[in-house]
Amino acid sequence: MEEVLTAIGNFGFPMVTTIYLLIRMEGRMAHLTESIRSLSEVLRANQP
Repeated sequence: MEEVLTAIGNFGFPMVTTIYLLIRMEGRMAHLTESIRSLSEVLRANQP
């Protein structure tokens, strides 16, 4: 039983932290992708 609690303590916190950060970063990545797409369109429109 003690081994299970130790395993949860060792792996549970990093897993929860990683999942939380990935969820938070997903929105920022979507915004960044849209900004890059927009920049590409502007650059393409202003080519001589």
